[in-house]
Amino acid sequence: MLTFSIEAVRSVIARGIADADANGGFLDPHGGLSDIDNRKPGLWLVGDHGVYLCSNGRLAEARLLVVYAQECDPTRSDDWFEIKRRTFGGDDGVDFLDAVELERLMSAAPDGTHMRFSMDDSAMTIDLIRL
Repeated sequence: MLTFSIEAVRSVIARGIADADANGGFLDPHGGLSDIDNRKPGLWLVGDHGVYLCSNGRLAEARLLVVYAQECDPTRSDDWFEIKRRTFGGDDGVDFLDAVELERLMSAAPDGTHMRFSMDDSAMTIDLIRL
């Protein structure tokens, strides 16, 4: 499982909205793989050098805000690669998470302090927990 604080999730969403307002909108979460314009606020759950969240707001020259999973931060864990492989898989990848849906989930559990992601070969589950 991978855990992110709700505060950090909301910070990344807010930063993405601010970046989009300042720099011309949101990036297509599906990288142009659809004929439909899917640009909307959201987060990318990225697995590469650790597992982290970042927004899809357009950037000018600003630095990307990255929030690592508590369990899979290469600056804090020597086991990050094994944790990344077990939770996210061996290959690098990206999953888009709609900001509106995440906000709805967080609002439904006002006592939650952390968002926990569980993944297997066919599905991802997001739970809100209190730590």
